[in-house]
Amino acid sequence: MCRRHEKRGSRKRAACICALPVAQLNRKLAAVRVKTETENAHRGRLWFLVITLSVAAIGLALFADASVASWINANTSDGLRRFMRLVSRMGDWEGHFAAGLILVAIAWLRRSKRWLRVFLAMLIACALAGIVARVGKIAIGRPRPSTTSEQTWSGPSLHSKFNAFPSGHTALSSAFFVTLLIAAGWRVGTPFLFIPLLIASSRMIVAAHYLSDVIGGFAVGIIAALFVAERVQIWTSHSAFDSAKA
Repeated sequence: MCRRHEKRGSRKRAACICALPVAQLNRKLAAVRVKTETENAHRGRLWFLVITLSVAAIGLALFADASVASWINANTSDGLRRFMRLVSRMGDWEGHFAAGLILVAIAWLRRSKRWLRVFLAMLIACALAGIVARVGKIAIGRPRPSTTSEQTWSGPSLHSKFNAFPSGHTALSSAFFVTLLIAAGWRVGTPFLFIPLLIASSRMIVAAHYLSDVIGGFAVGIIAALFVAERVQIWTSHSAFDSAKA
């Protein structure tokens, strides 16, 4: 009880008004704890959903790889193939890192701490996805569609012709732009998802990857984006994935 508000001779010892803000603070802290626990539960379910769907999609795509590759080869014009080679070259890690560094510089010049953190997170997710995809390629050693080989899974290999799964281009591009989607929401982030989709298509058209390879790349990229978004704390209440869970 606060002595400043204590009345002499009064037998009524009402609760001090100084305790009111403390009570309000306790209620707010309790609400924050409940909200945090709810968000953690939502994100736990999201992780489970992403991993489960990724495994299922890759498994189903494996059965369609040969037929999809044959259809693409039979229905792709020389002009489209040349254009997609250009897309593949521009869609590698150099292009994404150049774009990311430009965005970081703009955010720094405008003194926007929020967007500086977002753009740095995009670069980190891109790098993480690229590294994971590279390690996976070497460890799995799957031949590319353009490689004439009787082996379907050759095991660890450093040769680029046996580095099909997962698609590195798709992984780093999807990590880059899904991180933006998480931070900025559907309205800002969704249009940019066209870029990793275009890059993934180009990798199949130039016979660098099968369908399951690019789906594996998307899985790596999305998981990398979710991981970095949580660690760098760019996941806000208006994020796209939070909106989807509501």
